[in-house]
Amino acid sequence: MIKTRIIKCMVLIALMTAMPFVGHAQKFALIDMEYVLKNIPAYERANEQLNQASKKWQAEVEALNTEASTMYKNYQNELVFLSKEQKKAKQEAIMQKEKEAADLKQKYFAPEGELFKKRESLMQPIQEEIYNAVKEISDLRGYSLVLDRSSDTAIIFGSPRIDISDEVLKKLGYSAR
Repeated sequence: MIKTRIIKCMVLIALMTAMPFVGHAQKFALIDMEYVLKNIPAYERANEQLNQASKKWQAEVEALNTEASTMYKNYQNELVFLSKEQKKAKQEAIMQKEKEAADLKQKYFAPEGELFKKRESLMQPIQEEIYNAVKEISDLRGYSLVLDRSSDTAIIFGSPRIDISDEVLKKLGYSAR
């Protein structure tokens, strides 16, 4: 008896919650951000700049690591000929070089490092431009929601009729390649 009342109450609450949405149809659209970004030359240039900076910085870190490794190998080879003070001095120099490499890696590649800052400064204007175009199109067409079909969402099927990717590119002044 109590279970039946609870179930009836839950069904009633669910129906009352859904009632405001019955008479108001929601409009949705899809966008393929990968497709849009691939068709924006500034995005490709920004990615190339990020790749070049990343390779340059990685080479700097690797150079310090190689130097520390070489220092350690030399230390191992000279170990029997070194006094206690010389051993300690060489060990400290090796540790200092390893710390320099780790600090440099942190500076460039940490979550708030130089690569993150560079990515943000290059990509943010492009993302804002896309967002503004999507917002304008959504306001014009009355879309309540625009989903990115290229992300890992659970979109199994999306009609090409509601895909606004080409419209966004056109609004930004680009055409599909």
